[in-house]
Amino acid sequence: MFSKDIPSLLSPWYRKVARPLPWRENPTPYRVWLSEIMLQQTRVEAVIPYYQRFLSVFPTLAALAEAEDALLMKCWEGLGYYSRARNLKKAAVTVMTDFGGVFPSRYEDILSLSGIGEYTAGAIGSIAFGLPTPAVDGNVLRILARLLGDGRDVLSPALKKEYRQGLLAIYPSGKAAGELTQAFMELGQRVCTASGTPKCAECPLASLCASKDGGYAAIPYRAPKKARKIEKKTVLLLLCDNAFALSLRPAEALLGGLWEFPNVEGHLSAQEVFALARDLGLSPLGAEAIGEAKHIFTHLEWHMRGFLVPCEKKGGENLVFATDEDIQKKYAIASAFRFFKKFIAENK
Repeated sequence: MFSKDIPSLLSPWYRKVARPLPWRENPTPYRVWLSEIMLQQTRVEAVIPYYQRFLSVFPTLAALAEAEDALLMKCWEGLGYYSRARNLKKAAVTVMTDFGGVFPSRYEDILSLSGIGEYTAGAIGSIAFGLPTPAVDGNVLRILARLLGDGRDVLSPALKKEYRQGLLAIYPSGKAAGELTQAFMELGQRVCTASGTPKCAECPLASLCASKDGGYAAIPYRAPKKARKIEKKTVLLLLCDNAFALSLRPAEALLGGLWEFPNVEGHLSAQEVFALARDLGLSPLGAEAIGEAKHIFTHLEWHMRGFLVPCEKKGGENLVFATDEDIQKKYAIASAFRFFKKFIAENK
């Protein structure tokens, strides 16, 4: 299905242009695994400082397995998709208990760990262990669809399976496996890009590509997605004695285990917010609108309207009060509330 020349064309190119990324310096299973989880849905440039800071706090898999949840979430704060952090710890505990503290080297065992799917298992297997296991993500799907001039829905699970099987037939073993996996990543991020015009003149696979003369404009094809559901929310910055009210989101809920500013469904008026603060057991002095913010999840949008509500005394069931310094340094606030966290920092 795919030309056997792909590895011999792509890998030498990668060795010449590969960026000196921190997880490539010492590709142990732990470091490769952490980088691959962080890079899901996140740009390389954004991941680097998080990766370095995370390793300084949790330098080993054992340290991660013993991590306090609050510290784990604080280290992950801002990266989003917080289930990734929870699954990291869960998988680390599994490695410590079921694999004697040694990261498994069999593809099936890697795949069995929490938060690891076929792509991540393939990346870890090939980069850290030299296994001939392709890592097929959006970048690779785009590259392969353009190579073949394939106009089918690139998001189809059947197509992904077909491409993975095709790569298995040409994938090398040993160090070359890891090089090829990372070469595909590099090519998709820097040459055969998702946005803008692909740099076909720089592509080492141009001689094999069916889309190099403009066919890339329609490839990859993606079937239209359903419109995201919109939820309106009113967010309350309840200020008492220079501290703001926070509440902990339920573990099983969206953004579970993270802290948030108290909020309710719907867009309330200032009068309704004032009454709500009293119902929470506080003594509000007023309610001032501070602006609106929007946060987009995969299938959902939150349209939020915020109010600053100064109060005479602390109170309220299931609320804790934190200073601006504690909010910035101690509590892992869900990134959906970034606008309101920034408002507090800028209006001390």
